[in-house]
Amino acid sequence: MDYIIQALLSFIAAVAFGVLFNAPRRMLIHCGIVGTVGWLVFSITRSQTDDQVVATFLGAFTIALLSHVFARRRKMPMILFSVSGIIVLVPGSSAYNAMRHVVEQDYLMAIELGTRALLISGAIAMGLVFAEIIMQIYLKIYYKLVKKKKTEALVDLEDTRQL
Repeated sequence: MDYIIQALLSFIAAVAFGVLFNAPRRMLIHCGIVGTVGWLVFSITRSQTDDQVVATFLGAFTIALLSHVFARRRKMPMILFSVSGIIVLVPGSSAYNAMRHVVEQDYLMAIELGTRALLISGAIAMGLVFAEIIMQIYLKIYYKLVKKKKTEALVDLEDTRQL
């Protein structure tokens, strides 16, 4: 039941940021799906490992992969899906609390919270970069195989014409 509520709220948040970033109306559902899946991966991983950085990395990685898939299928820019989906993982509360503790002159707690916000932000960036690298490798291999098949088909066609 808890995951259903989280999925619903993350869907609404991702769609709201899609509206905020002027995403086309027909793509808002896709933005919501990207945000929901990313948040569920984050939430399930966090409950299993109790490590927020690893959970954030896996959530961001999932969001980037799903954004690539939707971008290719819908012929839209990938950033349209990834930005609205990644917003739900941004560590805004940690950064806010770090700044609040700086103002209250509780520097040890501020350093701890600031470090956590920095690590989570790095995990988001690394998740996006790793997904991009994996997609580039996949596409390079895929197009090489497709090009090889087309070349073989053309050679076979020319061989049959010569006979």
